[in-house]
Amino acid sequence: MPISPSDTHDLAVIGAGPAGLAAAVTAADLGLTVALVDAAARPGGQFYRQPAAGLGAARPQALHHSWGAFARRAGRLAAHRTAGRIRYLAEHHVWAVTREAAHWAVHAVRGPDGAGARAEVAARTVLLATGAYERQLPFPGWTVPGVVGAGGAQAMLKAGLVVPGRRIVVAGSGPLLLAVAGSLAAAGATVPVVVEAGGYAGYARAPRTLAANPRKLVEGIGHAAALRRYGVRLRTRSAITAVHGTDRVEAVTLTRLDRDWRPVAGSGLRIPCDALAVGHGLVPQLDLATALGCATRRTPDGTAALVLDGRQRTTVDGVWAAGETGGVGGAELALCEGELAAHDIAGRAPGGVLLRHRDRLRRFAGVMAAAHAPRAGWSDWLRSDTEVCRCEEVTAGRVREAVGDLGARDTRTVKLLTRAGMGWCQGRMCGPAVAHLAGETALEAGRRLLACPVTLGELAREER
Repeated sequence: MPISPSDTHDLAVIGAGPAGLAAAVTAADLGLTVALVDAAARPGGQFYRQPAAGLGAARPQALHHSWGAFARRAGRLAAHRTAGRIRYLAEHHVWAVTREAAHWAVHAVRGPDGAGARAEVAARTVLLATGAYERQLPFPGWTVPGVVGAGGAQAMLKAGLVVPGRRIVVAGSGPLLLAVAGSLAAAGATVPVVVEAGGYAGYARAPRTLAANPRKLVEGIGHAAALRRYGVRLRTRSAITAVHGTDRVEAVTLTRLDRDWRPVAGSGLRIPCDALAVGHGLVPQLDLATALGCATRRTPDGTAALVLDGRQRTTVDGVWAAGETGGVGGAELALCEGELAAHDIAGRAPGGVLLRHRDRLRRFAGVMAAAHAPRAGWSDWLRSDTEVCRCEEVTAGRVREAVGDLGARDTRTVKLLTRAGMGWCQGRMCGPAVAHLAGETALEAGRRLLACPVTLGELAREER
């Protein structure tokens, strides 16, 4: 059915995390009509995830820092919805964005399996604020119950007010580990150690960037103080290289690493625990963007991010992006970029202060990515029977056989030969590991027809 001009919004924002929320309310402030589409029940994204209403949390802000920045924008969202300037579609999963004759069409369905009610939003411009997901590097025992993502552990606490265990080791790489450890300890869990595979020396090599971002330095000092307060040790240049237990985590092995993240022989230390929260940074969520043909670049930590100009424009006319899609940089940067994109879409000058703030934060994001980038030797942790693709139960041995004996040189060929990446997550979980074992130097941004599950019936309706 054709969509009339009166039904077409000025802007469709996909994602209601910090970047999308800031873009939507700023655009509405500037007089645009906005459709805000998000998969979650409430705005805020992963960073400002809130406890379910039924839990009766009296102080949800206690689980967050910079809560005021979110609360103010959430209030503006409510006001704009009441005034009819923003149409907010919560719990809608966007599976595609297509270019029609006179507008962009955002195709969405309700329900994680794509079987719920459908919606189509028409807009003259699109802003992608789809965030990021956690990067996992496999190791022996990472599929044992009680091993969760570091971000997953934080989400359990923020949304459900629960922790994954009583004695929790936090491990991986990146600044998220410090925040997760502090939150779990404050919630009553015992965190014996935070295990950082990289280190923090990279920050010291960028003194001008640090000096230009004093709030980041204060934030880091706050995390360090929290670890000291709760008696949490910090081990750098180390990794968890094995999990012990069958039905549940019973202990982990902590091993020192060399500069290339190869395990140092004889350095293993067994640490009793009943849970492990592990993650190696974040990967920008680019499915919708790459399907539209947006160009990508390689970031200092080996992931793919969108190519954006100084106004947050992608390489596709009429499509902007903000937040983690342009490279992981945190909530403060996402809020800033969302506001900048909204100003450009509305044809308004944002002002030099906002631009300079974005540039400072983006430079810090580059330093952060370089400091915690995985090194090539991490795959020495893997035994031949270690599962790399847990959806399809493909082991490291099978991937190495595809590369060494069958001639695979990229993730696509490995996928065809082993089924690695063909499961429910479509390679989001195992993609970095498979790419590394296949000899690729960076994680390429895949191009998918569908960004989330959708039924054949829905596709058939689109064809009619």
